[in-house]
Amino acid sequence: MDLSRREVIRGALATGASVALAGCGSHSDAPRIAGGDPWRQFKGATLNFISENTAPTAAIAANLRPFTELTGINVSIVTLELSALVQRVALDLASGQAQYQVIYADPYQVLAPYQKGLVDLRGPQSDPNLPDLPGGLADFIPTQLDAAGRFVDRQAVYALPYDAPTMIWQYRRDLFDKYRDRMANDLGFDPTPGGDRTWEEYFQIARWFNENATSDVRYGTGHQARQHDSLMNDFSNVLWSYGGDYFDNGKEVGRLGTTDPGPCRLGSEAAIAGAEFYNRLLGIADPASTTWDWDGVGAALRSGRLAMCPNWHEFAASNEKAMPGKIDYAPLPKGPVGTANMYGGTGIAISANTLPHERGAAWLFLVWSTSPETQLTNLKSKAGGGTPTRTSVYALPEVRAAEHRPSSMPNMLTAAAVREAWQPDRIGLRPKIPMWNECNTAVFTQLSRMLTGATSPQEAMRSITSRVDQIVARGWVA
Repeated sequence: MDLSRREVIRGALATGASVALAGCGSHSDAPRIAGGDPWRQFKGATLNFISENTAPTAAIAANLRPFTELTGINVSIVTLELSALVQRVALDLASGQAQYQVIYADPYQVLAPYQKGLVDLRGPQSDPNLPDLPGGLADFIPTQLDAAGRFVDRQAVYALPYDAPTMIWQYRRDLFDKYRDRMANDLGFDPTPGGDRTWEEYFQIARWFNENATSDVRYGTGHQARQHDSLMNDFSNVLWSYGGDYFDNGKEVGRLGTTDPGPCRLGSEAAIAGAEFYNRLLGIADPASTTWDWDGVGAALRSGRLAMCPNWHEFAASNEKAMPGKIDYAPLPKGPVGTANMYGGTGIAISANTLPHERGAAWLFLVWSTSPETQLTNLKSKAGGGTPTRTSVYALPEVRAAEHRPSSMPNMLTAAAVREAWQPDRIGLRPKIPMWNECNTAVFTQLSRMLTGATSPQEAMRSITSRVDQIVARGWVA
């Protein structure tokens, strides 16, 4: 393995890891039975899969029997909060052996910094002794394959798209129906949520609910604006729609990534204008927004506290359980330059520390867990859900039918919105750079200070720019 221990240890410490580096004693490879059914050749093997606690992993964990019956392979799943996962993965990669053969490879905190610790999946895909990916790589949604699976090299693939959470406009359909004519008369425009609405109109709608619908809802809007990764996500939608960006060539830096993004551009007039609007919007939002991440704002919407919010589309399943038929979905509003919907998808990868047979067994799990059949099962799951990352699944008649109520696959109620959000000119992709975790911390720390009034939008953007330039200037040892 060519990933330097120094690089991984430094990365682990940058995320706050304090555990000691694992020992480097040898361990035995998985068994292999030559010939016969290629799905049964690693019968008796055990795989460890480390994942963030996400919808598809919850669904798979609740229904692993089909994979075990198909392959004879046992799978143990460990789920952690993302920052803890990053620490554990970094240390495992540095150990020289794979405690976790299968890795939930967040594009920004795992793939970009530790790409050399992951297997280029073109190898197992071309191995005649291993099953092929059904539909091949071409069946994955192209923007997602690049964002979640590639880094710099346009050919190499280090992860298969596994989940696809995307931020969209979630709103109380019943309240908009009730007040639409009155709002339109008072505001002078059709308030129906959609990609043609502007952020300024979103602000006016939120303020209208604050002032005119207090018997039905406490606040017009709420946000995931805690000093946390969630704040960066929420803000970025506005930033991009105002024409601001983190670096030059932002779409390319977000889609394929780079080790040298150049100077930070958050000090631009467009970025500052976006920050000024965001600060103003949060000024009329539910004050608890600064204590919420995505779970908090999602719970507030479901409890009837909010009329609308931007949030990850996969909350649709929970929304339908709590308020069936009352919440609907649309792309986020547009700004002066365009619209952007933050993509938070992640791929599933294989540790490069795996031994040859372990690697083959892990490939079987990747093929199975991302297959159209498994993605359809996950979509129907009561335990999790998730949304497919394969084009073919969306074309299935039962999946298309589920886009409308009554729906047995409630996440599909967001399909029209996310289809628009995933278009190359609308998908929001944060910078895929090895040092993003540290840059992200600088972003949400200063944004939080801005929202509490400790600094102005202009000062916050300039402070982030200065700090990010320092981080990037240190570079990353490949």
